[in-house]
Amino acid sequence: MHLTPTDLLIIASYVVFVLGIGVLLKERVAHSSDFFLAGRSIPAWVAGLAFLSANLGAQEMIGMAASGAKYGMLTSHFYWVGAIPAMVFVGIFMMPFYYGSRARSVPEYLKLRFDEKTRAFNALTFATMTVFSSGISMYAMGALLRLLLGWNIHASIVVSAVVVLGYIALGGLRSAIYNEVVQFFLIVFGFVPLVWLGLRDIGGWSGLASRVPDTYLRSWHYIGSAQANPMGIEWFGMVMGLGFVLSFGYWCTDFLVVQRAMAADSMNAARRTPLIAAVPKMLFPFIVILPGILALGLTLQPNPGAAPILQQNPGGGYDYNMALPMMIGRYYPSGLLGLGITALLASFMSGMAGNVTAFNTVWTYDIYQSYLVPRATDAHYLWVGRATTVVGVAISVATAYVAMRFNNIMDMLQLVFSFVNAPLFATFLLGMFWRRTTGHGAFSGLIAGTLAAALHYEVTAVAAASSLVGKVAVLHIYPSDMAQNFWGAIWAWTSCFIVTIAVSVITRPRPSGELAGLVYSLTPRIADDRLVWYKRPAALGLVVSVLTVALNLLFW
Repeated sequence: MHLTPTDLLIIASYVVFVLGIGVLLKERVAHSSDFFLAGRSIPAWVAGLAFLSANLGAQEMIGMAASGAKYGMLTSHFYWVGAIPAMVFVGIFMMPFYYGSRARSVPEYLKLRFDEKTRAFNALTFATMTVFSSGISMYAMGALLRLLLGWNIHASIVVSAVVVLGYIALGGLRSAIYNEVVQFFLIVFGFVPLVWLGLRDIGGWSGLASRVPDTYLRSWHYIGSAQANPMGIEWFGMVMGLGFVLSFGYWCTDFLVVQRAMAADSMNAARRTPLIAAVPKMLFPFIVILPGILALGLTLQPNPGAAPILQQNPGGGYDYNMALPMMIGRYYPSGLLGLGITALLASFMSGMAGNVTAFNTVWTYDIYQSYLVPRATDAHYLWVGRATTVVGVAISVATAYVAMRFNNIMDMLQLVFSFVNAPLFATFLLGMFWRRTTGHGAFSGLIAGTLAAALHYEVTAVAAASSLVGKVAVLHIYPSDMAQNFWGAIWAWTSCFIVTIAVSVITRPRPSGELAGLVYSLTPRIADDRLVWYKRPAALGLVVSVLTVALNLLFW
């Protein structure tokens, strides 16, 4: 693959542009709240696109395309079941608690609702998760630059991290958010032509259907049995593991995305942020999953005279992570190739920036200020935030090498979520809707849920020889990594839910007067009857839900 001067100019212009945004916004970062929360001044539509774009990292774009090649249209469940319902729920029910409490982070909300130890545990586990997620993004981008540009993967990882470090350290969250809006449009315009070119080459939808098994083109028809579909999951594991536990655990509690809504300029804007994001989110399967299915079709039955798209791994099987890059290399000519690579760079930077801004906020507010240096000046915490950005990027570089062990980075990402987000959602669900939940119950439940996820991973395996290495005992073998992740999340959530209730019943709850604004039954309802319909969160949520049901039925 050869980049022409036109391609290089497009890529260089983008890099200069995003760094320029950081430089321009540096003057608006006078206080720590400006750096970490953008001064709570972001309009709803900007926050909504940033809310979505923060989730469009390299692991999302490359990982979902890889999952499309590996699992087919079943991957659409990560959107139509595993995202949209939770985005509607967080906008309507949970943002009033986050935004109304004026908490600066999700761990700080846990302190307000429960106690200090619950906050500390979540802060530490979340900080660990973000650097792992950043590492996955770095590995994905490093592998991409190695393939497309012939760079050494180690140099690729370091160079690709420096750009993100530059504009985040300068402009903080505000810089990240406005860059994420630009990156959203780049991702859309960069990948839509790829889908069109791929479908044209394979003969349209009917041509694709003739080259891949029918199980790869339906979302619900084959999940009555785990053995009937490539993901190896049945409907209960899909709905409960992904649609409820992992989905709500991520979109409702992960500070990476919640931070964008918390930066909105009003309560109504904060509530509409995830609902605005849900509209383009429901269409993204056609941009990121379909190229993976096309790559599989063009590998199983290549066009005459053309080589297969997917490469064989030395140990057997396909390198699914390269599905999207290989499609770009096959179909994009000079100029368009530069746009495609820029779109991938944008996806990397949006995801990386999301993780870095969440990490530096949690570290500075919930760990450094709370336990190490509690009485320093605001200028000191602003300096710590910038320094933490550098440290977070450096740790992420190290974790990038862990991601190299997985042939589908989305499998690894969901494994990490099952350890952290799955039990946390049980804690939030009980804490927000059952006033009797205590701090001791929440902390004990989080510990139990995390240990349950670890135990499940250790005593189960996937039907592959490599997954059996180092296992203590194998009690169950799953058909796929994703099936193992979904059931691990179910065990983590259930353990946390049960233990939290049991411990809360035998420990003393906080007085109701201290929980106003933190528990649903003790929080006044927000009246929005006088607003036009598209500014009412409930009306927006209903429209989004109906459209999502229609998409599920269309690809049943």
